[in-house]
Amino acid sequence: MTLQECYAALGGNFDDAIGRLRSEKLVQKFVLKFLNDGSYDLLCQSVDSGNYADAFRAAHTIKGVCQNLSFVRLQDSSAELTEALRDGVWSDQVAALYQRVCDDYHITAEAIRALAGQ
Repeated sequence: MTLQECYAALGGNFDDAIGRLRSEKLVQKFVLKFLNDGSYDLLCQSVDSGNYADAFRAAHTIKGVCQNLSFVRLQDSSAELTEALRDGVWSDQVAALYQRVCDDYHITAEAIRALAGQ
């Protein structure tokens, strides 16, 4: 899989990422490091334990990383979850947004693993 194909699979904007980071080599370097970021694991653990303040921070971090890498699909869903968690209250709406982030994260992770040849 090429880097452009990876971006298409994960719902990202390859041209925007190149414009921001200026080289395909640098974009690929940071894309491959994405799976080592612990923010998604922290989000899941925080939601499971009912610590919505930490869940907010984790969702906010995911949003920022995705914005920097132009992972549009996951950026959009994590941005919505961030705003929904801002007041620290869990609801059915927050649960649905959390599930969307989980789904989008898995799509993103699978595309990156395919890029890495895993």
